[in-house]
Amino acid sequence: MKLKKIALGALAVLAVAGTAGWFSLDKETRGLLAALPTNRDLLFWSERQRDAAFRALDRLPVLAKWRDVAAPATPRALPPGTPLKLALDVDAYMAGQRSAALLVMHDGKLRLERYGLGFDAAGRWTSFSVAKSFTSTLVGAAVRDGHIKSLDDKVSAYIPQMKGSAYDDVSIRQLLTMTSGVKWNEDYADPNSDVAKFNNHKPEEGVDSVVSYMRKLPRDVPAGTRWLYSTGETNLVGLLISQATRKPLSQYLQEKIWLPLGMEQQATWILSKSGHEISGCCIQAAARDYARFGQFVLDGARVNGQAIVPDTWLAEATTARTEIGVPGRGYGYQWWTYADGSFAARGIFGQGIFIDPKRKIVIASNANWANGARDPAASEAREAFYRAVQKAVDDEAGATGATGAPAASAPMGAASR
Repeated sequence: MKLKKIALGALAVLAVAGTAGWFSLDKETRGLLAALPTNRDLLFWSERQRDAAFRALDRLPVLAKWRDVAAPATPRALPPGTPLKLALDVDAYMAGQRSAALLVMHDGKLRLERYGLGFDAAGRWTSFSVAKSFTSTLVGAAVRDGHIKSLDDKVSAYIPQMKGSAYDDVSIRQLLTMTSGVKWNEDYADPNSDVAKFNNHKPEEGVDSVVSYMRKLPRDVPAGTRWLYSTGETNLVGLLISQATRKPLSQYLQEKIWLPLGMEQQATWILSKSGHEISGCCIQAAARDYARFGQFVLDGARVNGQAIVPDTWLAEATTARTEIGVPGRGYGYQWWTYADGSFAARGIFGQGIFIDPKRKIVIASNANWANGARDPAASEAREAFYRAVQKAVDDEAGATGATGAPAASAPMGAASR
């Protein structure tokens, strides 16, 4: 039995059959079930617990609640392309990443598709902060739809309960670029950091959990003068979208992207204690649908030729709006940027969507890094993989005398070997 089936059925089997059901399961299944965490302190789960839970967070009501994001009856195809020839050992790379999924799209075709950790194309894996870039795109949709008047509007104009807090002087644009100047600690290894304490915060009665925590934070520096990574601020962005559109964020994602784009599988979005989607994290989706989202952004965020965001949105969102202290790198509207025009969505433990418009490349990856949320060696290996894909595409273009891959194609299965 593949490990992904744990998320789909084994928990229900145990609930119905009790002890007899447990002993009827195979050893592999029982082992993974036994590893499922019983607490919500995700940042401090063991590697084995993460392997078990990352594919099943939306099947574990004891750990989380969620809303569904429906997929259409007929998904949009991912056309196959010739297998990509890379000057590296893909199996060794995936082993080092502890990769659950690795997909490479080039010129709209799927040229590499591999899976690990017992995961496969039928399963869903949690996004972590890759969700931030989905949230950013929904801000653009809300602007185009007229729900948000201007990115220079103040946060408190849309979330009145933030009035009187340090966010009174902060614009939506500054939230998107994480330049609010409000104090925040995103240290994933520190149980006393804001990102860790937020998960266990008990909100004030009648106040959204995000608002309850964020409005108590002090100002550190003037707004717009410093970049500081803050998942809490993306959570505020998501709440702001819901307030502006008067819809749950998952519903807006379904209407603007999931259904019209032709996603392959239903997705889910984990909810906060107050019942709002945790917009800085925690979309569960199929690896192919993460790749579809990357291709959608690469193609200008268009559905049937019509952009769902303003004409200048992607140019602003995916180029550096602020420096982050790393040469050649920057931050846009919830996208990480590169000097060559590429950009990426990134999530802890190895999740990512990399997009290179010049070369028409999309790389989607899911993983569970061995050394925790932030693994410098694994992160650098992923960057090296991105460069290897870019080089392979450049070499092909040089060999054929044209931009893009050779015209010949292979069956979908060939691209996954």
